[in-house]
Amino acid sequence: MILSAFALILANCSSTQVVRVEPVLDLTKFQKTFVAKYGNNEMPNFIAWQSMMNSIQGKPSDEKIKRVNEFFNRRILWDNDLSIWGQVDYWATPMETIAKGAGDCEDFVIVKYYSLLTLGIQVAKLRLVYVEAKNSNVITSGNQAHMVLAYYAAPDTEPLIMDNLITEIRPASRRPDLIPVFSFNSDGIYLGADVKAGLAENAKLSKWQDLMQRAKVEGF
Repeated sequence: MILSAFALILANCSSTQVVRVEPVLDLTKFQKTFVAKYGNNEMPNFIAWQSMMNSIQGKPSDEKIKRVNEFFNRRILWDNDLSIWGQVDYWATPMETIAKGAGDCEDFVIVKYYSLLTLGIQVAKLRLVYVEAKNSNVITSGNQAHMVLAYYAAPDTEPLIMDNLITEIRPASRRPDLIPVFSFNSDGIYLGADVKAGLAENAKLSKWQDLMQRAKVEGF
């Protein structure tokens, strides 16, 4: 984590008072990586992200997930990988998505996930969830593959769902249109979306492993 918290103790003749200072968020390494790769052409996107992140450091977790979700849903345009990257299926790093200003559902989830980790949200509280989205279109049939980000305030609480299709963050029970298939985070890959579910045996997700390595190079 790049968050650090400390308390400054001030003493006077009558009492000792503890003054809590907000966590200090250091985004310098991200900026250096961003400029080295993209120059200054896409800096407005990075500066907007930086400003948003700084504005919510030290805020309650529910405020962080709300603001991060809103920021990317409003600022990043949805597009498919073939149009953006010239590939059928490409998982973009957070800085790549911020620089492009566009992404598909996986890219929305990834950039939100890493932003929340940077803000101090614990890995165990976040899951990237592959789902089948029930298709309400009468012209086409069948469910659609989709990805959302789930936040678990505690292991025994219902997860909140962050989705690029619906900006309002809703509890899982209010998203009957989504059928969880499997979920994962930096700790592993899990069967279904239950936070208590065990790790899938011999589960490997090569795109996720590759993405984590590339995100690490960016400073995450």
